[in-house]
Amino acid sequence: MSDVNLSIVHYGNAGNVRQAALAFAEASLLHEVITTLAYNPHAKIWRYLDLLPSQFNSLVRHELSKRTWIIKDKKITTYPWYEILRLFLSRARFNKISGRTYEQIGNWGFLLLDRQVAKHHLQNLTAIYSYEDVAAITFEKAQKQGVYCLYDLPIPFYQTTRLIMQEEAERFPSLKHSIQTINEPDWKLKRKEREVELADHIFVASSVTQKSLTNIGINANKISVIPYGAPIDTFQPQPKSDNCFRVMFFGRFSPSKGIHYLLQAWQDLKFKNAQLVFVGQNRFPQGWLEERYLGLYHHIPSVSHFLLNQYYSQASIVVLPSLIDGFGLVVVEAMACGIPVIVTVNTGASDILTDGVEGFIIPIRNVEALKEKLEWCYSHPQELAEMGRAARCKAEELNWGVYRQRLANQVRSLLTR
Repeated sequence: MSDVNLSIVHYGNAGNVRQAALAFAEASLLHEVITTLAYNPHAKIWRYLDLLPSQFNSLVRHELSKRTWIIKDKKITTYPWYEILRLFLSRARFNKISGRTYEQIGNWGFLLLDRQVAKHHLQNLTAIYSYEDVAAITFEKAQKQGVYCLYDLPIPFYQTTRLIMQEEAERFPSLKHSIQTINEPDWKLKRKEREVELADHIFVASSVTQKSLTNIGINANKISVIPYGAPIDTFQPQPKSDNCFRVMFFGRFSPSKGIHYLLQAWQDLKFKNAQLVFVGQNRFPQGWLEERYLGLYHHIPSVSHFLLNQYYSQASIVVLPSLIDGFGLVVVEAMACGIPVIVTVNTGASDILTDGVEGFIIPIRNVEALKEKLEWCYSHPQELAEMGRAARCKAEELNWGVYRQRLANQVRSLLTR
């Protein structure tokens, strides 16, 4: 399909987004990547960072490294000043001074990118592949120009998430103001609805996200479910350095991740020679977890992506107790490292697991189920190790190469029709 021109748009470059772009490049479908920042450490412009104090230089480069694109011989168009300004304002605590929240500053950047794509990047295209919050204006204009609109929704549609998190706010009123999904402005929600309405086809990573769309009347024929892949080349099993029973969570932890239910379970278990470790940013209200569970867990705020494999390998089991989650890339990363997982039915990753083989699948908010599975893991180290080997085997079957091939084939099929 050499006559096909497809461009992909995303505000950042999450792992699933990079894989989608690579899928289109490998299939000779990709015309252009459009984003905010695309960091190339060897580019001349970034050498000026060496003029900064060494500590600040390292901090900036670490932040920029999250925006590295490796798409050879393909055009990457960037609008960096929007993102640089957004990062500066958020880091400089401009939001505290102006009364703007971090999310409001981000929403402003989404809108600006959407407008630029609609204005400058739809000429001579067959299709545009875009993501939540940056597609409404683009799709409006693309439809008028006969450009096929492909939409990728990594997380459940907001109505499902909002319903579950409203229930959570009723259970824990002190968390209400920190739950972003129930505090989003109406104009942003209408944009999300418009994006789904205008999309010719929607790609999701799990049946959880698919159901969130069919629940609002989206025809299932308009949706393709393609689970994300496991990074089996960059994440591999490594020997554990001690015999501590270590339960770990990876990622930004907020009320939607169900961390507080895991803590309730852990508080009751009182294992010997055991640790509960959270790796990632704490998005709970300041002091909320500390007031209730001080000393019960270890918190590591940030880990370089290059060191994650080592941290995963120190876990006995990885737990993702989310109340609602589109997929959870941490699950396939853990499995690639040969670590079994405990997930809830609402993580999406439950689609790829066999309960009791690579890990366990439990209901949301179920402290007793968490306790039961953690007790089993603690008491059956040999069987747990076997689960880890099974997890690695499943990861090898569902690697990123499989994801890219399935995605490219489906897009090619849609555009051929």
